[in-house]
Amino acid sequence: MHILVLIMGLMTAQTGLAQTPAPPAAKPIKMVVLGDSLSAGLGLLGSAAFPEQLQKALKTKGIEVDMSNAGVSGDTSSGGRDRLDWSVPDGTEAVILELGANDALRGIDPKITRAALSDILTRLKARKIAVLLCGMVAPPNYGSDYAAQFNAIYPDLAKSFAVPLYPFFLEGVAADAKLNQADGMHPTAEGVDVIVKNILPSVEALVGSIGGQHS
Repeated sequence: MHILVLIMGLMTAQTGLAQTPAPPAAKPIKMVVLGDSLSAGLGLLGSAAFPEQLQKALKTKGIEVDMSNAGVSGDTSSGGRDRLDWSVPDGTEAVILELGANDALRGIDPKITRAALSDILTRLKARKIAVLLCGMVAPPNYGSDYAAQFNAIYPDLAKSFAVPLYPFFLEGVAADAKLNQADGMHPTAEGVDVIVKNILPSVEALVGSIGGQHS
């Protein structure tokens, strides 16, 4: 009798263990790259573009991301501001903000660029979306005064809005012919790989700031 009770007890325990639900899988972090042709992947296959390669790199680190490529070739910071609401949908948790290169190439007044980026940051912070601001450097052809005004935009805004700054999106790639397409401005697939490798620690920190993976 005692043996029968013991066997029945073990069977019940095993059944209970078998029915214990597995822990829920972590939900991917909803991330948007809001940018221009540099992040959109102009001249590259879609799979070689920055957002897709960044998503792949994050996955190797165990970070699952639902990535959206909201890069528009030729876009200025003002253009990004104008399309912000539909480019960054509800539920977005993190934004990598990569805008300003076209402003500098066109010699747009730095005050206009600063105002547009400031508006974007204001609206994203109001929505409680974490932001990584990617800096840009003005080309030398507009003179040192223009460059000084333009280049100061990004560190100033990062400090004002208390958001992390990746100082130069094209760090390690700009002016390297081997890592740029024939136009000398847009990275090759190899160039994108360098950008992703360099920015990855900053993006990991961004993910950490929103609590990592969500259950």
